Amino acid sequence: MTGPVLKLQPPDVAAFAPYGDLVLPPEEPGARRFYSTALHARGETSAPVLHVNNVAPQALPLAVTRIERHPFAAQCFFPLDVSRYAVMVMPSDTEGRPLPDRALAFLMPGTIGVIFNPGVWHLGATVLDRPGHFTVLMWRGGPMQDDDFRTIAPLTLIDPMDPLAGA
Repeated sequence: MTGPVLKLQPPDVAAFAPYGDLVLPPEEPGARRFYSTALHARGETSAPVLHVNNVAPQALPLAVTRIERHPFAAQCFFPLDVSRYAVMVMPSDTEGRPLPDRALAFLMPGTIGVIFNPGVWHLGATVLDRPGHFTVLMWRGGPMQDDDFRTIAPLTLIDPMDPLAGA
């Protein structure tokens, strides 16, 4: 394994909150959960873009060397046909550079979606086990580019059941 090792954690609404929202189904039949407030941060001249992607599976342990962020709008991933997927997030320093030493990683089931807040550094769509499909919603357009990709020193994501994960 290369670089620091991050054990994938189970989904945790509180731990993820500084980076966005986990999209959970309501517990009661007929109930709704609203996530609309996450959609309001965007450029005035941007427009919503909705697409479905097809993601090839990756295996754990996974060396991560590339991350992304969208400074001006939230990005939403809703699993359509996904077994499990890895989510990694990290804060920025005061200059907007990623802080890999403060990264968090989660092992998500295909029943929970993710909304990344504007400006959050994150791993791109990464499915495990088999190919997967997400519906992705974000905003594009306007005078400012909203895709920022960075190469980072390798971080290794491991399965929580991996013996190297420790206690």
